[in-house]
Amino acid sequence: MDLETVWTIASKDLGIFRRKKSIFYATIILPLAISIALPGVIAYIASKSSTSTIALTGLLDSFSLLFVIIAAVIPTAISSYSIVGEKVENSLEPLLATPATDDEILLGKSLASFIPAILAVFLGATIFMILTDAVTNGKLGYLYYPNWTMALVLLVVAPLYAVFAVEANVLISARVNDVRTATQLGGLTILPLMAIYLLSEIKLISVDANSLFIIAAIILVADVVLFYLSRATFRREEILTRWK
Repeated sequence: MDLETVWTIASKDLGIFRRKKSIFYATIILPLAISIALPGVIAYIASKSSTSTIALTGLLDSFSLLFVIIAAVIPTAISSYSIVGEKVENSLEPLLATPATDDEILLGKSLASFIPAILAVFLGATIFMILTDAVTNGKLGYLYYPNWTMALVLLVVAPLYAVFAVEANVLISARVNDVRTATQLGGLTILPLMAIYLLSEIKLISVDANSLFIIAAIILVADVVLFYLSRATFRREEILTRWK
C-alpha cells in the first residue's frame, strides 16, 4: 500500500469537505454546542441540595458517552458523502480510473472522515471538561476531570467507534446512489451506542473501566469485520457501471 497515494486521496476529500459549508459547520457546531450546553445542565443539577456527590459523578460518567456518540455522528455526515459525493462532483470516474488500489481508496476516504471527527471530539471534550470542573468543583470539592473514565472514552472507545461509523458509512456510500439515502442509512450506526447510553442513564450498566474495555473490545471486533467486508464488497467496475 502506497501511503502517499492514501494521503493524496484523503487530502482531496478534506478539501471538498472544507468547501461544503453544511459539513464543515456540522463538524464544528455539534461538539461545541454539547460541550457548552451540558455544563449548564450539570450546574443546575449540582446546585440542587438533593443531588448527592455519588449521583453527580455517575451522571458525569454517563455524559462522557455523548462524546462517543458525537464521534459516530460527525463521520456519518462526512463519509456518507465520500463516494456518492464523488459522483455528484463528477470526479468518481477519474478517481476509479487511477492506479490507486481499492485498499488505498478506502483508507484515504476513511482517513478524510476520521481525522476531522476525532479532532472535533477532542476539542469539544476539552471545553466540556474545563467548564464542568468549573461548575462542579464547589459541590465535589475537587476537579473531576481529567480522569481515567474520560481518558478511556476519548482515547479508546471514541476512536474505535469513529472507525466503525466511518467504515459502515463508506461501505453504504459505495452501495447507494444518492447522498440523502447514504446519510439516512448511515445514521443507523449510532443506534447501538444510543442504547448503551440509555442503559447507563437508567443505571442498568455502569460507565467504568471494565464496562468501557468490554464495549471497546466489541467495537474492535466490529471494526475488523467491517474492514474485511468493505474490502470484499468494494467493486470499482460495478460502481462505474451502476452509476453510468
